[in-house]
Amino acid sequence: MKLLWKLLRQHVSVPQLIGFFLANLAGMWIVMLGVQFYNDLAPMFTRDDGFFGANYIVVSKRISTVSTLSGSSQEFSDEEISELSAAPFSNGVGRFTSSQYKVTATMGLKGNPALSTELFFEAVPDSFVEVSPSDWHYEEGSRTLPVILPRTYLALYNFGFAASRGLPRVSDAMASQIEMRILIHAQGGTEPFTGRVIGFSSRLNTILVPQSFITWSNNTFDPGKESGATRLIVRVANPADQAIPIFMDNHGYDVEDNRLDAGKATYFLRIVVTLVTGVGLLVCVLSFYILMLSIYLLVQKNTRKLQNLLLIGYSPQRVSMPYQLLTLGINAAVLIIAILLLLPLRAWYMKMVSLVFPQVQGSGLWGSIVVGLCIFLVVTIFNFFAIHRKVNALKRG
Repeated sequence: MKLLWKLLRQHVSVPQLIGFFLANLAGMWIVMLGVQFYNDLAPMFTRDDGFFGANYIVVSKRISTVSTLSGSSQEFSDEEISELSAAPFSNGVGRFTSSQYKVTATMGLKGNPALSTELFFEAVPDSFVEVSPSDWHYEEGSRTLPVILPRTYLALYNFGFAASRGLPRVSDAMASQIEMRILIHAQGGTEPFTGRVIGFSSRLNTILVPQSFITWSNNTFDPGKESGATRLIVRVANPADQAIPIFMDNHGYDVEDNRLDAGKATYFLRIVVTLVTGVGLLVCVLSFYILMLSIYLLVQKNTRKLQNLLLIGYSPQRVSMPYQLLTLGINAAVLIIAILLLLPLRAWYMKMVSLVFPQVQGSGLWGSIVVGLCIFLVVTIFNFFAIHRKVNALKRG
């Protein structure tokens, strides 16, 4: 084999092989980057909330200029709730119950207060909250209160207070480290509580506490005052059911959910990745033709030598092997270098993404590596087949 390669390598065009190497490297790297980018960012739009699954929607009455001027109530009546419960897409309806008293809270980390504000609590039936009962439970008289915060609070802390005061940023995994001091202002004074943050929700823009606490605290701190539900949480069989928007439009309801926007974002992300991947595949195809042209020219220059080798008993497979091993080595080098080039770029854009979406961890490199291996195998197999076919043509000639 060594002597055979010395005989056949005399007309190898190094510039042509470098051109194929660079073109194939660019194409494979673009394809792997597109796949990796999609795998890393798609979960931002498609993942479940963690506390509320994809089969929950939040419904409120539509606010318009006419409804505001007419002073029409934004509360749901019992008849409206019954009608929504009886809708074909509905598997259950729960009411939002609001606190009837004034609440102030101070939040911070490691003894450093960062955010102090007035707020209010809301609760939904515990069956709608996908949390372990041991975590989502309040005993009457306890001073520790489990709380689910909206994710906008996390972004406000990370990019507002933490950035300006040199405080550490907080991720979802660090939720339990947040210190939350709560003061309920009742008629007879103030009552202190300690909030135990168990996580963040991107589905509900409210501070959620257990239903048992809202019931107890309303009866204790502001007895005799009741208000209707202005928002409802609905468990649906299929959030994509076309009957849902039709029903809501006919009744003047709004669905307070970002699932539609997330679906649009995922759709456009998929389009962009498809275009980028298509460009990469086109470059790979062009690089394949560059290599085939180089091999064909090389075989053409070595026609007399190849024919002599075939005439003295060398098989077409053995004559083809030096060229096949050459393409195999180039394709393997392309795959390895493409992976090595992907690592620093992914680390860079994931660092940028983590500043905006701290909860995104990425999906690992296996998806893009598998795609790269598939391209490597397809290109190598086609190279082997084309070279063997060309050598066989010389034998028949």
